[in-house]
Formats: sequence, structure tokens, C-alpha cells
Amino acid sequence: MRKASSIIAIGSDHAGWALKNTLLRFLSRRGFRVLNFGCDNDQTRVDYPDYAKSVALAVHRKKADMGVLCCGTGIGMSIAANKIPGIRAAVVWNQRSATLAKEHNAANILCLSGRLLSIPQAKRSLLAFLSAEVSTEPRHKKRIKKIAALERNHQ
Repeated sequence: MRKASSIIAIGSDHAGWALKNTLLRFLSRRGFRVLNFGCDNDQTRVDYPDYAKSVALAVHRKKADMGVLCCGTGIGMSIAANKIPGIRAAVVWNQRSATLAKEHNAANILCLSGRLLSIPQAKRSLLAFLSAEVSTEPRHKKRIKKIAALERNHQ
């Protein structure tokens, strides 16, 4: 598992607000330093790209070691966050997908659904992501390099 000294950036839109706050407390109790990028409530409709950008830039600028984003499905946050160079944001739906996102894809932002995942599922997925290590297998390293080349060549 990642060291409790790791810094985790977290953000949500209104649909992911309750899950984000639960995970923020969950991480804090485990000793992680958590940077909360909002949103502040579930009553005001907000635009998920704004929060995805804030978390992704914190990871990109190395102000956080990784990120967690929550919205209705996790999909919009993932699409928006992945526009930032060096970000590999993955929507996951269980422990296995969370583990593989880290191991095979070197994901650095976990995207979760506030509407489709239960709190226990989300916590288990987060713990799996935190526990996983990026694979050192040549095939995975090669694929990550190809993703980085796509970013460089299509900006």
C-alpha cells in the first residue's frame, strides 16, 4: 500500500460529493494527507471538468502523488482529467479493475461513480488502487511509453 505520507488530491462534482467526502475521511483516518479541491455541496450543480482540471493539475505539477475524482459515473471526470499531459485517469468499478488500472496502465488518478458504486465497493476499489504497484514488465512499460508519445505528438 502507498505510504500514509502520500498526498492525495481529491475532487468531485455535485453527483460525487457524498462519495468524495466519505473517501476524504476514509483516507485521512489512514494517515494520508488529502487535498480537497471541491466541490462544496451536492445542492448546487457544478461542471465536472473544473474539478477534474484542478485535481489533474495537482498531480501533473507534483503537488499530489495521485488523485481521486468522483462524479455520477466517473466517466466525465476521466475524460476531462486525461486532457492534462501525464495524467492517466481510469474509471474503475471494482477491486480488480482498480488494481489493473495501476499495474498495467500506471493510472495516477482513480475515477469513481457516486451513483453506481456502493460506499463499500468504492472503498475496496480505492484500497486496491493504493495497494497496487505499477508493473515493471517490459510489455506494460512499452505501452505506457506509447501513450506518452501520443500525448507529445498530438498536443
